[in-house]
Amino acid sequence: MSSSATPDEHDIDTASKDVIKINIPPRFYLVPGAAFMVGTTIGLMRGSRDASLRFLAENAHRPPTTVQGWYFYNKTKNYKVIYGGMKGAAAEASKLSAVALGWVGIEEGLERVGWGQFSEVGAGLGTAGMFSAVYRLPWKTTQRTLVLGLVMGGGLKLMGWGRQQLEEKAQALGESRSD
Repeated sequence: MSSSATPDEHDIDTASKDVIKINIPPRFYLVPGAAFMVGTTIGLMRGSRDASLRFLAENAHRPPTTVQGWYFYNKTKNYKVIYGGMKGAAAEASKLSAVALGWVGIEEGLERVGWGQFSEVGAGLGTAGMFSAVYRLPWKTTQRTLVLGLVMGGGLKLMGWGRQQLEEKAQALGESRSD
């Protein structure tokens, strides 16, 4: 070997050069993750309630007459409620996660294009439009959803501006006390 490095040191140096580092902003996984959890909870509740009511409606005309019949009736009902809850959870979680991912994507896209000052408002409007499309809302409700998206985006922008103002005042106050 012509180099002074041992083979182990050489392998470590080349391994560290081959490492790929990716910086993913936390909002890319926190917002859709939170939406997934909320969607799972909502879907589980709605899906299980709907399955329970459906089972009761389908079997109202033939109630069991024996103890064994009631046992199997309740057992079957419980399984159908669990299955309905799981289906509802999967559907709602995927829809809500897609909408949240859309919010983050629109916001990041607007920032990269150079429209950073309008990113929250644009994300609110874009997400409201996506939400209306995903849930197939009628036109009148879509209009209300767009207004709500505009209000939410504007509210987020206003909160960001307020936070920035408070940070500037705190920094100025800290500098004046240190003098």
